[in-house]
Amino acid sequence: MTLPGILQPEGWPRPSGYSNGVVTHGRQVFIAGQVGWNPLSGRFESESLPEQVAQALRNVLAVLARADGRPEHIARMTWYLTSRAEYLEHLEAIGAAYRDIMGKHFPAMTAVEVTALVEARAKVEIEATAVMP
Repeated sequence: MTLPGILQPEGWPRPSGYSNGVVTHGRQVFIAGQVGWNPLSGRFESESLPEQVAQALRNVLAVLARADGRPEHIARMTWYLTSRAEYLEHLEAIGAAYRDIMGKHFPAMTAVEVTALVEARAKVEIEATAVMP
């Protein structure tokens, strides 16, 4: 089995943009929630949700790279969004940004609408768990 292995129950329709489950083994890497700011300045360079998603994903991958990890090592992600409506409105652009940064790797994912994030200008925060072979 390649790592991670996708769990797709028989007869279930294949989800778009995520996997129902992932099975893997190896060294675990836990990545704290990353927001869509410039990590060097701690400043948001955009109010656009798709651009904040793209930067948050780049920030996740920068942390993962410190463990010699790559996008395909991510087993699960949780996205905290301040607006479900805005997420759905920009789903196509968010999907394009995701594929540009993550490729065609779709881990187990959960998206949750929250009333606010600690960083007031943040529209999304993404945390991840990776498993290194």
